[in-house]
Amino acid sequence: MSFHIVLVEPEIPYNTGAIARTCALTKTSLHLVHPLGFSTDDKHLKRAGLDYWHLVEISHYDSLTEVMEKYREHKFYFATTKAEKLYSDPKFKDGDFIVFGKETKGLPETLLKEHKEECIKIPMLHNYGRSLNLANSANIILFEALRQNNFFDLD
Repeated sequence: MSFHIVLVEPEIPYNTGAIARTCALTKTSLHLVHPLGFSTDDKHLKRAGLDYWHLVEISHYDSLTEVMEKYREHKFYFATTKAEKLYSDPKFKDGDFIVFGKETKGLPETLLKEHKEECIKIPMLHNYGRSLNLANSANIILFEALRQNNFFDLD
């Protein structure tokens, strides 16, 4: 029993590392869509403090389309500040995917328009020109999904 986090072209290794750590501790699969803004070789991972990388089920893809085609029977939710629905509105189910865009640009507008009903947001002030950190956002939404499912068998 688990969820899936998809990071589309993540740019900052420390954000990906924090999300990978959460995935390791919650039995959540991590899917990375290339290009990445960093290297995943051992030297770079150790420098970013990612000594638990081997504990995470990580898959690599060349495009989000590749992920969505491979798991077409699953539900995908798209995290964006541009959504109308809150992250707490969906009824998350085992196996659902939560997709996040790159730190500087988010997810492509065309994707968000195509999947408007599956777009979710975390409420926050927008007059600062900033949004929550990617790792914080992933944690907030993932733990809501886990909460809705009684945290599966986590203790």
